[in-house]
Amino acid sequence: MRRILKRGAAATALALSFIGGNEGLKTEAYLDIVGVPTVCFGETRGVEIGDSYTPAECRAMFADRLAGFEAGLDRLIAGPVEALIPARSYVGILDWAYNVGLGAAARSTLIRKLNAGDLRGACDELPRWRFAGGKGVRGLLIRRNKARQLCHEGLDGVPAEVPFRWGGA
Repeated sequence: MRRILKRGAAATALALSFIGGNEGLKTEAYLDIVGVPTVCFGETRGVEIGDSYTPAECRAMFADRLAGFEAGLDRLIAGPVEALIPARSYVGILDWAYNVGLGAAARSTLIRKLNAGDLRGACDELPRWRFAGGKGVRGLLIRRNKARQLCHEGLDGVPAEVPFRWGGA
């Protein structure tokens, strides 16, 4: 497997599996729950109804977009903080950013908590992002709870009563 994420092959494999599994593969363009033309693994950029791709084209498009979302997410997270987020936690947060978009992520309490060094609090923000078109969506809640669980798994070994702080801060 070619490495996509700068965090290495294991993080790449986890991200492709987790995020790709959450998005699902659809090779023919369709309108998503809020009416946005979507194809492959949740791709919306430049998509028009009638577009179609092979599974291989979809995988390549997904890998490129995922790397772009990693770079965008890393720009939102304070420099020293980004490098210290455990891989499993990062993939849970990347899944959310990929699904909601970097613009929404930039304005979020989740990113503010990350940048304040509160990774547990950031993980706990994920289930709040369960709405589409102003309505609660059961599938989004399920997805966010899975992302929250993955995010917290990255913190195994860090005592729950001690806030996660970066670089001993």
